[in-house]
Amino acid sequence: MTTPIQAQTLASVADIFDTKVPFHNLLGMDIKRYDLQGVEVEVKMKKDLIGNIHQQILHGGVTATVLDVVGGLTAFSGLVASRDDWCLEDLQQRLKTLGTIDLRIDYLRPGRGEIFTGTGTVIRAGNRVSVCRMELHNEKGSHIAFGTGTYMVG
Repeated sequence: MTTPIQAQTLASVADIFDTKVPFHNLLGMDIKRYDLQGVEVEVKMKKDLIGNIHQQILHGGVTATVLDVVGGLTAFSGLVASRDDWCLEDLQQRLKTLGTIDLRIDYLRPGRGEIFTGTGTVIRAGNRVSVCRMELHNEKGSHIAFGTGTYMVG
């Protein structure tokens, strides 16, 4: 069960990532779901995101960015879920140190589609470092890429 502090924290983090980060806004990222059970981040294809003008496919850097954002959000939700006695101030401090330590992206097929959705799962949630696996699919369910990320969470 999600505590009020956990819910408030995740809602605040979603708002920051969704509306306050200029690069996320430039890409058109939209957090569709963010709770203790998971995250879904959506990007709609637009001409500014094309990486190969001949094939009209999503730029690999956009793919990597979406997966990195999904990984960071997933890692942070894993931290929030690790205890139900967090105080808001402690979680806010942890958010300030959230960062990517390592990121690996495997591109499985060209980024064709209209809507791309990134999801993530926690592999290991630690007190200071977490490891996550992220996936990117198009609206037809085709698996475009997956990633593994290591994140500083405290």
